[in-house]
Amino acid sequence: MPDFRRNIGVAGEERAAQFLSESGYDIIARNWRTKSGEIDIIAYKDPVLVFVEVKTLPRGDTRMLEQVLGTVKQKRIIETAKYFLLEYRQYSNSCIRFDAVVVDMPGYDSLYHIENAFSE
Repeated sequence: MPDFRRNIGVAGEERAAQFLSESGYDIIARNWRTKSGEIDIIAYKDPVLVFVEVKTLPRGDTRMLEQVLGTVKQKRIIETAKYFLLEYRQYSNSCIRFDAVVVDMPGYDSLYHIENAFSE
């Protein structure tokens, strides 16, 4: 079962990356990891550097989305983003944004982009 869920997640991330590219974002990194966590997609659209969490929720709803993108997950993403910015100083003057792309959640577009989904 975990492999099945992982495959769904990977496919969702692929669709989200393609969606962002088609929307004018440059994809800088995917599945960028540190000890503190992972960021699914890091994208840039001048002058904004965007850290994107992708959630594929074919059986989900807004309550489930709030749970899986809760405070602990947000803090982990923010900490990981800080490590990215320390390592890639060329983005230090960029505006920073934390987005979410929700894939296949019933009642929403098949790819639902939430800009400024959370902040520090």
